[in-house]
Amino acid sequence: MARAFLFVLDSFGIGGAADAERYGDAGSNTFGHIARACAEGRADREGLRKGPLFIPNMLSLGLGHAAKTATGFSIESGGKAHLASAFHGAAQEISSGKDTPSGHWEIAALPVRFDWGYFPNTVPAFPAELTEAIIREGEVPGVLGNCHAPGTEIIERFGEEHIRTGKPICYTSVDSVLQIAAHEVHFGLERLYEFCKVVRRLVDPLNIGRVIARPFIGETAASFERTHNRRDYSVPPPEPTLLDRLTARGSRVIAVGKIGDIFAHRGISEVRKAAGNMAMFDKALGAMDDAGDGDLVFANFVDFDTEFGHRRDVAGYAAALEAFDRRLPEALARLRHGDLLILTADHGNDPTWHGTDHTRERIPVIGTGPGFGGDIGLRTTFADIGETVAEHLGLARGRHGTSFYATIGGHA
Repeated sequence: MARAFLFVLDSFGIGGAADAERYGDAGSNTFGHIARACAEGRADREGLRKGPLFIPNMLSLGLGHAAKTATGFSIESGGKAHLASAFHGAAQEISSGKDTPSGHWEIAALPVRFDWGYFPNTVPAFPAELTEAIIREGEVPGVLGNCHAPGTEIIERFGEEHIRTGKPICYTSVDSVLQIAAHEVHFGLERLYEFCKVVRRLVDPLNIGRVIARPFIGETAASFERTHNRRDYSVPPPEPTLLDRLTARGSRVIAVGKIGDIFAHRGISEVRKAAGNMAMFDKALGAMDDAGDGDLVFANFVDFDTEFGHRRDVAGYAAALEAFDRRLPEALARLRHGDLLILTADHGNDPTWHGTDHTRERIPVIGTGPGFGGDIGLRTTFADIGETVAEHLGLARGRHGTSFYATIGGHA
């Protein structure tokens, strides 16, 4: 039996990207800065958490070693011994962006070597002809926003006017994205999804990576709240990914969280979603139980990014890491002979950093499985992760990345 489980802690970078300065992110370190803030008492919050960051299970898999490889940062083990069957290392991104699709596609052995299209940080942010087409073909009375903005802030600013006028709230960020916020009841959830499909078609010529539906509820600025009915409309990958290669040979790829959306539902056998990291963890555990020989469970835990990274909430991010770590033994207990579990990230989102955007960082590559172990060092591309999973599951070598399967004790 050979099964693989890829868990992505969305935005949990570990600093040290060689090209971080190009992105204005030199010195950013999501893990390192959270750990330091916790150690210094700057991440204490009454009723939430207190004291040093406590993630002994991830540290036992080698997270501390991965951080040292990436930046030289050191952290105490939390009192738990390093697992003999664990492996650890870090990876540098070679894709041109620091966005979700680029990171995940590269993890799935397809680096993004082209440049995405972006909207300028101006008001208005969108070209006039695009805005006119969105209004005309989307059959709306107009749009609100038309600027760079954090998602929660722009809903507070324009939500009440949106309810009054029926105009959707359209905004962007430094990522290649056009996000659309609309009220689930007053505008309608299905109508929002259909509207996003129209916009997806309209931004294709601009090479925009994602159109994201951002539904919310509430009646006033004080009560608005985004729901978990988000949906991403992504550009399909330009070449086959690890997921395509697996499903083409008859294996199942069970996507947990937003993985299906990220890959435009290509190479996906089944999608399982839930609201919040812990509910998502339950879905991931169920998928592990259901996975068969040759199958991949690919899970994304998005709250680290959306709820805490973008909101620059250090205490919230730390508490979410601790909650995830407490659940990790449940996943480890499900591993059997022939299984491979890898924990990683897709980019950084340092909650101590300026602004509200992703940060260019290296990512941890830690994991375990019966008979595995070792130091994989610093990998030159995230694609090495995908090629390692491919070799473990018996696929022929792909075009991008180099497997570290032999390094951790694997034998195809």
